[in-house]
Amino acid sequence: MKTRFNSYDITCTINELQKLIGMRVNQVYDIDHRTYLIRLQRSEEKCVLLLESGNRIHTTVFEWPKNVAPSGFSMKMRKHLKNKRLESLTQIGVDRMIDLQFGSGEAAYHIILELYDRGNIVLTDYEMTILNILRPHTEGDKIRFAVKEKYPMDRAHQNIMPPIENIQQHLQNAKIGESLKKILNPLLEFGSAVIDHVLLKHGFTLGCKIGKDFNIEEDMSKLILALEYANNMMNSARQNISKGYIIQKKEIKPTTDGQKDFIYTNIEFHPFLFEQYKDHPYKEFASFDVAVDEYFSTMEGQKLDLKALQQEREALKKLENVKKDHDQRLITLEKTQELDKQKAELISRNQSLVDNAILAIQSALANQMAWPDIKVLLKEAESKGDPVASAIKQLKLETNHISLLLHDPYEDSDEESELKPMLIDIDLAHTAFGNARKYYNQKRSAAKKQQKTIESQDKALKSAEKKTKQTLKEVQTIHSINKLRKIYWFEKFYWFISSENYLVIGGRDQQQNELIVKRYLKTGDIYVHADLTGASSVIIKNPGGSTVPPKTLAEAGTMAVAYSIAWDAKVVAGAWWVNNDQVSKTAPTGEYLTTGSFMIRGKKNYLPPCQLVMGLGFLFRLEESSIERHKDERKVRIIDDENEHMESFIEEDKEIELIEDSEEDEQSENKNNLNPIQEESKKDLFIEEKNINQDSNEEDNPFQFPDTQIKIDISGSKVKLHVDNNQPTAMSQEVVEDIIYLGDDKPVLINTTCKKKDLEVKQKSLKKENKEKIEIDSKKNDQVILKRGQKGRLKKMKEKYKDQDEEDRKLSMQVLQSAGNAKEDKKKNRNKDPSGPKQQTKKKSIMKSVPPQNSQIVENIEEEDTGPGPEIDMLDQLTGKPVTEDELLFAIPVVAPYNTVLNYKFKVKLTPGTGKRGKAAKTAMAVFMKDKEITLREKDLLKAVKEETVARNIPGKVKISAPQIQKLKK
Repeated sequence: MKTRFNSYDITCTINELQKLIGMRVNQVYDIDHRTYLIRLQRSEEKCVLLLESGNRIHTTVFEWPKNVAPSGFSMKMRKHLKNKRLESLTQIGVDRMIDLQFGSGEAAYHIILELYDRGNIVLTDYEMTILNILRPHTEGDKIRFAVKEKYPMDRAHQNIMPPIENIQQHLQNAKIGESLKKILNPLLEFGSAVIDHVLLKHGFTLGCKIGKDFNIEEDMSKLILALEYANNMMNSARQNISKGYIIQKKEIKPTTDGQKDFIYTNIEFHPFLFEQYKDHPYKEFASFDVAVDEYFSTMEGQKLDLKALQQEREALKKLENVKKDHDQRLITLEKTQELDKQKAELISRNQSLVDNAILAIQSALANQMAWPDIKVLLKEAESKGDPVASAIKQLKLETNHISLLLHDPYEDSDEESELKPMLIDIDLAHTAFGNARKYYNQKRSAAKKQQKTIESQDKALKSAEKKTKQTLKEVQTIHSINKLRKIYWFEKFYWFISSENYLVIGGRDQQQNELIVKRYLKTGDIYVHADLTGASSVIIKNPGGSTVPPKTLAEAGTMAVAYSIAWDAKVVAGAWWVNNDQVSKTAPTGEYLTTGSFMIRGKKNYLPPCQLVMGLGFLFRLEESSIERHKDERKVRIIDDENEHMESFIEEDKEIELIEDSEEDEQSENKNNLNPIQEESKKDLFIEEKNINQDSNEEDNPFQFPDTQIKIDISGSKVKLHVDNNQPTAMSQEVVEDIIYLGDDKPVLINTTCKKKDLEVKQKSLKKENKEKIEIDSKKNDQVILKRGQKGRLKKMKEKYKDQDEEDRKLSMQVLQSAGNAKEDKKKNRNKDPSGPKQQTKKKSIMKSVPPQNSQIVENIEEEDTGPGPEIDMLDQLTGKPVTEDELLFAIPVVAPYNTVLNYKFKVKLTPGTGKRGKAAKTAMAVFMKDKEITLREKDLLKAVKEETVARNIPGKVKISAPQIQKLKK
């Protein structure tokens, strides 16, 4: 398979790439340590130039996988080449070296690409002084290729072809039988493909040899014509843009039904259809550059094709081996039967001889003669011509056997006899008749085996064929899935999709932590980390910019802790989060931040300690038509139904204990044996609440309704909550703070303007009259507590708005709110509310569940919801709960907090343990495959996933938990 350019290829590609001159460098990337991409641009025209050291240079339209972090060589090229114009692209001499000049004059920089031997890429300044080099080395004793050395431009070959006399001299000095092409190739700058082409064109055979197919004296004139033709081809390539050709090879694809199928694999790429490839299948392209790009970009897919073909061949070879094994077994059984039959017949025909031999040896043994003495006795008897001693060829007394050479005594009379002389083992414990019967029994047993083998042959072959067909189908399915499989950008990190459809990514090491913050931490995103050794930097991608729900924050915190030392130490710990603008790489004066370390400015929002329970599950990529079926599968859960919400929310409210209740009330309740909650269910409470700007109180009480009158009606079977916005002005009332306790014993400050005694008197009078409702009305006090400066401000306000009626006031408030009020509220909340978005989200969810009479609350909520970002569309393509009607493309393993994967179809629980990651992955796959509800398509998709991909994100040594897992382990 061709992998690098030759001289003719370089000539053609340089001529074609002249179209890039004048384009500016936009960016430089590296695919690996040898391959680099230079993105060029000219107004609206864009192009990507690919350079591979030692192999190739061409433009590409394919999306090559770029390195996660740019290499040092890439960074150096970016520094010097960015925004520079490509001024020239030339070949150095006629050698396989290309000079790309960016910029002009003293601001010029050169990239020199070497496409021979081990290759090289060199960055130089305008004086050809090396600024950076991919492969520093020394050629000979003098030429050094290193930084600050001058690049030697004069060492390149200047002539395509030496004088004819030199070529003739080399041919005369060559050995007889040496290949003509092998001698010419080092002398000429054409490339081996061109040499083969011109030799064939001028009547030489492919691979002709000196002294055999080529005679120097006779064929030299033809060779000179061929070389001139090659020279003309090179000149033509410099002037005209060449077409491109990919030469292919037809591979036979075997099938179980005996029919032949074919697949085509690429083997060569050329700018000309050479004579030696005219009989091969080929693909033609408009230009050589396009053909090269197609050739190299399909190479990976071709490797998958060849791998699948190899697996298919192995499967069919196993089937063929089964067939051969059956046939061989039948032949062996037939031969065994025939042999045993012949042995038995020979013993029967030589009965007296066999009996005498048995008797002679038994007599010797009975006389306690030593085994060596018996051998000597037999030799003496054989020398005297004893027929019995002559027949005994070997003593096997350790097994109580002797070997006799028996002939057919009736051979002369019976011409049809096929019994040949044969060495037969005779058992001394049996007579000649007994030995013959033993061989007949063996023959009968072999015949039975043969019959059974024939009977089971069809069944065994059908089973093997079925298994092979299944293997072929699986190979083809997995191959097609792998070709279709799209690698997402976030898969290089630790990642998962939260329960509320937020993408969460984390770094595997310091470099990835650095990359995640620098490249992927955008406005609105949340940074999550844990104060533990080895903890991953975790980012919650929030392209919509809305408040991240607390559940997602908790899941991200679990991820940060799990990928730290806490997993192996089995320590329960908590994480913290901050906004994206609080994370900085700028260190304080005199300090230095290492790779993967960041400064956090401002307050950290600590999350509660999380359990070390992760889950391994599978997400499936949906076909476009199936995406709608799973819309809103992962979303922020807010209960909109008023009744449902209040049933959960009122659990705490029903436990409210009013300190203002008198002792008499308590005594009357005890007398009537009524539950306090039952008694309170007959009341309507009117509580006016003021937002208190004390951090501790706001942290303790997430359920606060600032400047809002709330009416809780629990008189009926269902609890009702009403909001009244007709609150009094803060300046026109006296503030008296009292404390009530919720069911969790956390103090909450509320404001009441009525006096305690008035409240008690009113409650007593209402109870005496046996009324069902008790009203606690807020009354305005005459006294107003004003701070310094408020009196003057109030006077100005009265003067300014004295002519404004209620309707004008409402309209002006709406205008003010839509213009800037929402932004101001956000800033205030960020500065004043240390509980952060987590607590704010709770408040917002409560407000949503209440039928709002305050339009201002509703409008604020709508303004915050900016809609899904571009990444959410991508996330919607993935589901953990596929249904039968879905069309699935491929499966992706995901390791996430167990709560996240709880609703997935395929999942197992992971906790810290002693099991290795690879074994855990195998066990998990076995659990999924044994699932009773798994479909054939899902099974194929799971089989296509490599075990190392499944195990890659498992935190460390684990214990895996799933239903029926012990049975699988056994």
